Amino acid sequence: MASDPFQPPSEDLLDEPGAEAETRAFTITGDLHGERLDRALAALVPGFSRSYLQQLIEEGAVRLRGVASLKASQKVRAGEAGEIDLRPTPQSQAFLPEPLPLSVVHEDEHLLVIDKPAGLVVHPAPGNWSGTLLNALLARDTGARMLPRAGIVHRLDKDTSGLMMVARTRSAMERLVQMIAAREVSRQYMALAHRPWEGQAQRRVEAPIGRDPRNRLRMAVVDPQRHPGKPAATVFHRMQQAQAGCAVLCTLETGRTHQIRVHLAHIGHPLVSDPLYGGGPVAGLARQALHAFRLAFVHPVTGMPLVLHTPLPPDLRAAWAAWGLRYNESDWLTGQPSAAAA
Repeated sequence: MASDPFQPPSEDLLDEPGAEAETRAFTITGDLHGERLDRALAALVPGFSRSYLQQLIEEGAVRLRGVASLKASQKVRAGEAGEIDLRPTPQSQAFLPEPLPLSVVHEDEHLLVIDKPAGLVVHPAPGNWSGTLLNALLARDTGARMLPRAGIVHRLDKDTSGLMMVARTRSAMERLVQMIAAREVSRQYMALAHRPWEGQAQRRVEAPIGRDPRNRLRMAVVDPQRHPGKPAATVFHRMQQAQAGCAVLCTLETGRTHQIRVHLAHIGHPLVSDPLYGGGPVAGLARQALHAFRLAFVHPVTGMPLVLHTPLPPDLRAAWAAWGLRYNESDWLTGQPSAAAA
């Protein structure tokens, strides 16, 4: 079965890999006893999509007890030893390096953290086959071509600005994927939303998100008993108040597509300049008022804690000022607005 080489990443995790040939050994753990082979491999070889793993199984690239296993549905047993040949995919050869400028906030031999500008698409897709972050990474680092999705482990929407992690080695990439899935990476955003905030300053929204059944171009809060959806949770903290709306600190607990945009719209506070979810323009702002300003995580290789942040971009500062709000970076970093700002 051939997988779609241009399928975008699912939520924050990478999807299709594209790496140099590599044979990797594995052993079926007790918790995977009786599972399908493709599901077991998805757990044992993190960072690779089931569709890619199914393709490798059907091509004879997976062996159990030294014998090729050709059926993804084959049941596995605890203690079984095997190996898998991880091969390049057409996608790994398809995209061309482009020397685009990148703002790097942190760099070491294992990973990068970049400050993505609004308007930069993360991954090639229909309508944006070039000029993406992935193209820029391929040009910046020759080793990126040997990694799934050039080391991209999570994504931001095209019109969301801010911090993104990018792996530079396979070991760092696999560990970052695991950390994101285990919610071990703290990601916080600045948002400007319509309508004054009411009630307590902090509110946690836990509501499943799936494709909007009435508009397939949008995501929506759904009833999982009626429509496909995944659990999603966001913590919102009102930082400042204006007559027309509010400035909100958003902390992700999960990483679903358009999660902050959907959850804010769901509670009656759509993002400014986000027409897809009901937000109107302010001060000529041409994109949704959302900025990923803070990342905090333990380095996947060295174990050292990293806390990185980037200030509010000029276009969002202008939108803040249009509503008479005062931006103070220290307030956002502490999560404690000054009395005057509240």
